[in-house]
Amino acid sequence: MNLNQVSLPVTDLERSAAFYRQLGFRQIVSSPPAYARFECPAGESTFSLHRVDHLDARQDAIIYFECEDVDALCRALTARGVTFEQAPADQPWLWREAYLRDPDGNSLCLYHAGRNRRFPPWRLPE
Repeated sequence: MNLNQVSLPVTDLERSAAFYRQLGFRQIVSSPPAYARFECPAGESTFSLHRVDHLDARQDAIIYFECEDVDALCRALTARGVTFEQAPADQPWLWREAYLRDPDGNSLCLYHAGRNRRFPPWRLPE
């Protein structure tokens, strides 16, 4: 199996679509007021937004977007007005991560893991 896409609930589709376009994602489907779909700038992954009337209290999910240079991307996005909750930082699990939220509070992580994404030193033997 391969992950096809993730769909996020949003209360204002156009506001959220504009936010993700600002981050550099390419919108490939526009079906207002209920749905939008995006391609990631690298690879073949997609994600979508679907409009809801209100967001329920729920456990927070985090969407991870991998990039080669987290620091450079964060600087470029900050220059475009994007606000980060956590600046890029090295993590004990050997990833470099930065965190932000979309307009509806969904958590996003921009990260670089390189080989450690699939093959960390503590990976179980096959």
